[in-house]
Amino acid sequence: MGLPELLDEIRACRACAGELPHEPRPVVFLRRQVRLLICGQAPGRRVHESGLPFTDASGDRLRQWMGVDSETFYGRPEIGVAAMAFCFPGTNPKGGDYPPPPRCAKLWRAPLLEHLPKVELTLLVGGYAQAWALGDRAKANMTETVRAWRDYAPDYLPLPHPSWRNTGWLKRNPWFEAEVTPYLRQRVREILCG
Repeated sequence: MGLPELLDEIRACRACAGELPHEPRPVVFLRRQVRLLICGQAPGRRVHESGLPFTDASGDRLRQWMGVDSETFYGRPEIGVAAMAFCFPGTNPKGGDYPPPPRCAKLWRAPLLEHLPKVELTLLVGGYAQAWALGDRAKANMTETVRAWRDYAPDYLPLPHPSWRNTGWLKRNPWFEAEVTPYLRQRVREILCG
């Protein structure tokens, strides 16, 4: 099975149909040429509605960190998005979205990564993606993992989630935009120009 067939299977997946508060709509955005893989947590409500990843304020902030515009983000085949879970998990009444259901990563992560041999850099967006990809190498929490970003380079770059909910975190941790985003922009330029 090739990547197009695997993506068709992922988009047709209904493994969580009885557990989600809505009809599943797996969102994955990849092409064979992916060299920069963005691994987030799960689509939000707006992404569920649009069917395209990061079509929200989080995407605007992520693109700013990367130093690219929407046309580059969606138009360049070197950039791909495959979250830990492909379907919107629903909104928690206490605030924010529910965490990504682990079933999705168990079903699809390994076969998907096997079809992406050209990936040079994976952005691990949020604690769930960091814990899954880094395993025992992840630090005690997301802040410590992101602070130790050099330990995971050049293959991985842990990032906080670009949600507006993390605006306070960004203000409390100015080192992120002073140290990590310049590195990220440089890597993105190298991948897109190389």
